Amino acid sequence: MAEKVANSYKAKDIQVLEGLEAVRRRPGMYVGGTDVKALHHLIYEVVDNSIDEALAGYCDSIYVTIHEDSSVSVQDNGRGIPVGKHPQMKKSALEVVMTVLHAGGKFDGGGYKVSGGLHGVGVSAVNALSSMCEVEVSRDGGVHQQKYERGIPQGPVEQIRKMKKGEASGTRVTFQFDREIFKGEDIAYRFETLVQRFREMAFVTRGVRIGLKDERDGREMSFYFEGGIKSFVRYLNRNRATLHDVFQVEREVDDVTIEASVQYTDAYAESLYAFANTINTIDGGTHLTGLRSAITRTINDYARKNKLLKDGDPNFSGEDTREGLTAIVNIKVPEPQFESQTKVKLMNPEVQTYTQQVVAEAFGEFLEGNPSAAKAIISKCLTSARARDAARKARDLVIRKSALESLTLPGKLADCSEKDPDKSELYIVEGDSAGGSAKQGRDRHFQAILPLRGKILNTERARLDKILGNNEVKALISALGTGIGEHFDIENLRYGRVIIMTDADVDGSHIRTLLLTFFFRFMQPLIESGHLYVAQPPLYSLKYQKKHSYAYTEAEKDNVLKEWGVNGDGKVSVSRYKGLGEMNPDQLWDTTMDPGNRILLLVNIDDAAEADRTFDMLMGAAVPPRRKFIQTHAKEVRNLDI
Repeated sequence: MAEKVANSYKAKDIQVLEGLEAVRRRPGMYVGGTDVKALHHLIYEVVDNSIDEALAGYCDSIYVTIHEDSSVSVQDNGRGIPVGKHPQMKKSALEVVMTVLHAGGKFDGGGYKVSGGLHGVGVSAVNALSSMCEVEVSRDGGVHQQKYERGIPQGPVEQIRKMKKGEASGTRVTFQFDREIFKGEDIAYRFETLVQRFREMAFVTRGVRIGLKDERDGREMSFYFEGGIKSFVRYLNRNRATLHDVFQVEREVDDVTIEASVQYTDAYAESLYAFANTINTIDGGTHLTGLRSAITRTINDYARKNKLLKDGDPNFSGEDTREGLTAIVNIKVPEPQFESQTKVKLMNPEVQTYTQQVVAEAFGEFLEGNPSAAKAIISKCLTSARARDAARKARDLVIRKSALESLTLPGKLADCSEKDPDKSELYIVEGDSAGGSAKQGRDRHFQAILPLRGKILNTERARLDKILGNNEVKALISALGTGIGEHFDIENLRYGRVIIMTDADVDGSHIRTLLLTFFFRFMQPLIESGHLYVAQPPLYSLKYQKKHSYAYTEAEKDNVLKEWGVNGDGKVSVSRYKGLGEMNPDQLWDTTMDPGNRILLLVNIDDAAEADRTFDMLMGAAVPPRRKFIQTHAKEVRNLDI
């Protein structure tokens, strides 16, 4: 357990700044919205309080339970929220913490030295957005309880029993999200999303066990890591060939603790993650900027000093030094300044200076003391620089504009007449046969068709210069008009919806995966801004007497036949579509392209880090992890409708 760094955590340490008015009216200000992502943020806010206790050295166990009714309990063995009377508010400090915004022991340094939940709105906002909330606190020899409905106490804080001999102190918060706020059929907690978050928390909070149990289906996982972010880097690179051992540094500057781990791999993509007081700042911030600049500067200094860069050669760019890099920076700062309550970006200017100083000094020592590792890293950067130059020339050929014409559209593209991107859509279709049906069946006013010949390049295993030499990729880039990689500009997107439409077979699935890999690696903003979709063509055409229906899954086919009462009737016609080319234009329009009837799946990235690891495992060069995955899921694959 961490060293205990805060002495006082009693009722008098709870500072009150303002009341709990607008949370229910404007949930976006406090938890980021009312969607599935915000729903999970409710759990994170409560768990963050327990993590703060762990950072202060008073907690080493946090357990989260999703109950069958989708209520959630978070229990820790920290000191327990104070229950004594608050001197300013004249009521229990527990009630103040649960019902008043900006009330907590984190403002004057008395309760916590380092905290992720410094805004003090977290648990009170969760309470306000919950139809039911119940808190049990074990401390000072008693178990105390208070219940709330939509943030309103249903009675005073009461001691419900005395603590048993040897019973640990701690806090247990149980809440049920309010369906008046969080609406929609897809609003539900996702076990995998929480697993990812808690694994990260356990990595960056050494010596703390975080458990998760889902009573809805019985799944359960627990995380505990002594190695910290060094173990995290090893975990991220478990499917990659590494160039050296993990570099690790941890130092404190002016009460700010900077911890960084770095390792280069043979991959082409970079994997950089930044944490502030255990919170994953997914939009980065000053700590990540400091890490990046330190690595680039240190590698350039070492390469110059050891004559690995010639006098006439330019310095490596940041892009050169980050190819194949896996790095994590984790800082602990007494007064974090986040961009918003959802804490996605750190803003403290001093953190950039401290991080840059600490990482540059320690990484320089690492390179000097490990010349073979340094040589491998410099060699990787040299190869990246040459490839980047070749990619620039190839990209110029792809996106070059002449004086007489704008971006040249590919000849195979059947464009639409609508020029407003918000009203148009592009179907990326597999093969000329399906492309022909799609061109004939489409609505030419707003639907464009781009047929691709064969399977595009696996962009997980190729550098950008090779990717830009691929004709199918060039056609795709030209049709979309956005550019690629760091030059991607969503403002130039020519179609509001980009729809992948492939056959419902193994080859179609492979092509779809190759396209998704390309979009994830080189046009990720297209996914993040909600422009990428996957079409869902039917698997079956069903005919019986004068009845005709389509079925998109095996189960749907069985249900239709059951509704018709024709199970086993030989007169029923069941046609299995092997490819889009088997459909005539009218059928393709009716089932897959008509906005009134079609089914489209929106592609999103709930967790970019997990998506990054999945793409690397499934599409990367390492074979053993992929084989293990296939063997593990072989039974599921055999049962899939593909």
